[in-house]
Amino acid sequence: MKEDQFRTQYKKAVDTMSSSSEMKQGLEGKMEQKRRPRKIVYIAASVLVAAGIGLAGPSVMKQLGGTASPNQVAQVDPGTPAAGNSAGVVIPKIKLPDKSSGAAADMIGLVIYQGNIYTQAAIRMEAADAAALRGEKLGRTTSGIDEWSGKDAYTELASNIGETDIYAVKGYDSGFLVMSYTEVDGQVFAELYEHTNGITVNSGADLIGKLNLDGRIASAQWESFDSWNNGKQQYLPLPEGAALDGFLSALMTAKPLAADPLMEQGIYDQGDRKLVYLQLEDKTRVELTLFGQGLVRYSNAPVFFEVEPVAFQALWDNLK
Repeated sequence: MKEDQFRTQYKKAVDTMSSSSEMKQGLEGKMEQKRRPRKIVYIAASVLVAAGIGLAGPSVMKQLGGTASPNQVAQVDPGTPAAGNSAGVVIPKIKLPDKSSGAAADMIGLVIYQGNIYTQAAIRMEAADAAALRGEKLGRTTSGIDEWSGKDAYTELASNIGETDIYAVKGYDSGFLVMSYTEVDGQVFAELYEHTNGITVNSGADLIGKLNLDGRIASAQWESFDSWNNGKQQYLPLPEGAALDGFLSALMTAKPLAADPLMEQGIYDQGDRKLVYLQLEDKTRVELTLFGQGLVRYSNAPVFFEVEPVAFQALWDNLK
């Protein structure tokens, strides 16, 4: 079947779909899992997830017509958990696991570039803004990683997102951020991937500093935990000014803490957290999670940042 014929049939099939009670329960379960951070990083080529964020390109759709299930997963072993020491928090490289290990699985897209695994970024962008961010072409992915992949699949530009072009992102180091980009019939499918493993974090600057926030914030919003947890999307404006500036400055020098001990102590079992969204001048959006204990987390990187108390409290008090 030709690709355009398949896309037409696929769209018709989706348009005529009706959700069963089992499907609704399954989606609700996935949403609940998504809200709770996982200790292990796993990989999947979920077309449902990819389509929801503007990722599904023609090669991804091809997989629907094959023998593979769209919900099949590829497992990735994050390696040794991040550990803190006097030199900072060491985040080990993600490694493809021994497939006989029986490791559990979750959903996230990945691309291997220059020997490192880049996973779906916490930075968001609209597909319409992707072209302006597209930098130098870095290569084209293969779709060599699936739920049965072993270490031999760890090859340059292998991925679980199908075949698509990979580009640098203007304004960012390609050692941190790359972009997949495909156009089909004038429609853009793009996604950002970040490299946040195999690094040592000595301060907020070593991770959040890669976002180049200084002087590039166009607007800011925040959301309560209740809104976020219940999908209400009640975003409130966060005025720029001394509180936000002081917080971001303190965040760059914040002390890193390994995530595992905090998660084992139940930091996510408490609701005293708030979400801050920073809209940057390049139309990307950065999300930071603030915890009432004075901690901040970005992305799924297994590290929290302990921000200087006065600066943290000044911003926290503005989020009411």
